[in-house]
Parts: sequence; C-alpha cells; structure tokens
Amino acid sequence: MSTNYLENNQLTLIGKVTSEKTFSHEIYGEKFYIFNLSVPRLSGNSDIIPITISERLLVEQDLSIGKNVIIEGQFRSYNSYQNDRNKLILTVFAKEIKFAENQEEDFIPSKECASNEVILDGFICKKPIYRKTPFGREIADVLLAVNRAYNKSDYIPCIAWGRTARFCENMAVGTEVRVVGRVQSRQYEKKFEDGTSEMRIAYEVSVASLEVLNEEPNTNQEENVEENKEAI
Repeated sequence: MSTNYLENNQLTLIGKVTSEKTFSHEIYGEKFYIFNLSVPRLSGNSDIIPITISERLLVEQDLSIGKNVIIEGQFRSYNSYQNDRNKLILTVFAKEIKFAENQEEDFIPSKECASNEVILDGFICKKPIYRKTPFGREIADVLLAVNRAYNKSDYIPCIAWGRTARFCENMAVGTEVRVVGRVQSRQYEKKFEDGTSEMRIAYEVSVASLEVLNEEPNTNQEENVEENKEAI
C-alpha cells in the first residue's frame, strides 16, 4: 500500500511570533529560517514551538515579533551531530503561513477552535515505556516513525495518558497507528556523569486519541530504528 506523504503528517498551529527568524540552511538555492512560535493552551500556559520556514513563503511578509500567525505543515525530525554524538532535533516544517486578520488581540483557544493540532499516521518503532507518576498518573512514552518521501522517516516522541497509556504498554514494535494530539514543549534537567547539569527543552506530541490501523508488525520499521538508534 502506497503512503500519502501529505496526509500522514498534518499539523496546524495558531500563535504569536516570539523571536526573530535566524538562518538555518540552504538547499538548491532555497534558504530556510527558524523562529519560535508561542502557542496558547486552554490552561492559559503556552508552548514555545520552533518553526522552520522557507524564504519563499515570506515574500512581502513582515515576520516580526508579536505577529499572530497560522502555520500549516508537518512535525519533523532530523539528526544533528553534536559533541561527538547524534542528537534528534524536532521542528515544525511550515508548508503555509497566514497572518491573522486581527493583529491587535491575542488568539485565545477554545474547545471548538484548537490552536494546536497534529495528526500522524506512523509505526511504533520502540517498545512503549509505561510508568506511573508519584501522584499515580499513568503515562506511556511512545516513539512513532512517520514515513516521508525518498525513503526517509521522522521519529516523533509521543506521550499517552490514562487508559490510552495502558493500551500502548503491550503494543508490538511495527504496529501502525494514527495519533491525534498537540505539539508541546517542556523543560527538563539533563544530568551528566561529571555531576553537572543543564536545563533543556523537549518537544513531543501529547496524545488525545490513538487508533490502531494495522496490528501486523512492520519489520522494516525495526530495521530503520536500529540504523538511527544513536540519535533517538
């Protein structure tokens, strides 16, 4: 069965630009930039999400701090070689950007109008890790491989909660699933062997719903994750 690479990774974000764009890379003469987008949650907090965007989407557009924008694109990953090891970098790849009609007011999300939604069709590529917090909340860490054109895959960390976390606990590697959720950012403390530590930011998908599309394990995904395991 062929994969529709435009539909297996879909994302929409509505938020405010919180940083100047900086140069990222260039491919065949096309320059790409990165900026941060603050996306509000229903709780009143916000997620700060990195956006990668082509210069060709910014012709005659003023992408300045404080602008309210709508981003449509995909949640992607790539390997970056840092400090003698590979590191998995996550970013939102913008395919379209729209500037909100009302720039005077901040966007306030509602249950009827989500400011942050991602839909992923992919494969479980590592054994899910199920655990409970000190307060008894159930969580499962799920790594999803989402296929992309030219035999590439994006490796997306996801977090499931409650009964969905319990459901994920016994899923076989290679199971094909559809995840609907939101991209979130969170700070954590990274501790090193020499006793030092630093604060870092992790990006992941908080799962709202999960549907099994095919329970027959896809062994190709197991082989692919073995090739990339140093970065994951």
